[in-house]
Amino acid sequence: MIKNLIFDLGDVLMEYRATEMLMDYGLSREEALALDDLMFYDPLWAILDKGTMTNEEVIAGYAKKYPKHANAIGWFIRHGEYMHVPRPKVWKRVHELKEKGYRIYLLSNYSKDFFQKHTKDASFMRDLDGAVVSYQIHETKPDAAIYEYLLEKYQLNPAECLFFDDRTENVEGAVNVGIAAKRVISQEQLLEMLAKL
Repeated sequence: MIKNLIFDLGDVLMEYRATEMLMDYGLSREEALALDDLMFYDPLWAILDKGTMTNEEVIAGYAKKYPKHANAIGWFIRHGEYMHVPRPKVWKRVHELKEKGYRIYLLSNYSKDFFQKHTKDASFMRDLDGAVVSYQIHETKPDAAIYEYLLEKYQLNPAECLFFDDRTENVEGAVNVGIAAKRVISQEQLLEMLAKL
């Protein structure tokens, strides 16, 4: 029986407008898409999420590797407040599930600065029974360590948990430690899955 619902943050409880944000900075859509890939698939982004380097150290690392993009990447990392888009319908459903007796947890890969900016006014934060964010423990999904840390910290039985994440590898990481998991592909699909609970 599922008693605990565990949510990722990005593209689950909120959306991102990274491409649009870079276009706000002045890049064309094509340039913004290319820079998206460059930034997010570089190992430096995972280091940012792990919290083992400061924002400025990561920005310096990008500048060294991609000097012609240094200004745009630096601006992007320093202005995370422009990146997220709330999903109030999802937040409302999470609140309703909390009222029905489910315990609500957050498990996400995030840097400290981005996490604080993106959750500052988010109503779902008041419904959380617990949270583990990668920067806090210097571990990231899909490594088993971060899932096991959440289970141990909050004394959760994995057989009583259901995890929602947008990335296949993170869903598989949860399943590997005994947590049932669903991949989120859209807000509408997530709302449908939550309605069935």
